[in-house]
Amino acid sequence: MAEEQQTVDKQFSIQKIYTKDMSFETPNSPKIFTEKWEPSVDFNLGSHVEHLENTLYEVSLTVTITVKCNDQTAYLVEVNQAGIFALSGFTDQEMGPMVGSFCPNILFPYAREVVSDLITKGGFPQLLLAPVNFDALYSQHLQQAQQQVPGSGTIN
Repeated sequence: MAEEQQTVDKQFSIQKIYTKDMSFETPNSPKIFTEKWEPSVDFNLGSHVEHLENTLYEVSLTVTITVKCNDQTAYLVEVNQAGIFALSGFTDQEMGPMVGSFCPNILFPYAREVVSDLITKGGFPQLLLAPVNFDALYSQHLQQAQQQVPGSGTIN
């Protein structure tokens, strides 16, 4: 019965999802369009959490992609997709996975769409980003944090 009461008290809701910032650069156009298209892709992903007030948190996900062709940058795209989430009733141990994995997982499809649209509108072949396992990334982040500071297992 006490367990049932705890789950009822936990509340999660999406307040707003928005594109906070985006950038698209093609430093070697139009010459890059005449090159044989054999791209190499560099993909970077990062997230940031900011406690706004009371139960509100802004979680932002930054996706950066650099595509090169014959050692020349074809394009660079960076998207910062963000959301405001209301979280209440979660313990400190539960908050880490919520803002470090669950919320970025919600934001990623929106970021994928913005990235794909920017690249296509830039005149390049469509790039579809593969799904990301945010649970594994969060777990890896925890392990790295524990190695840096022995005895700590939570991220604030």
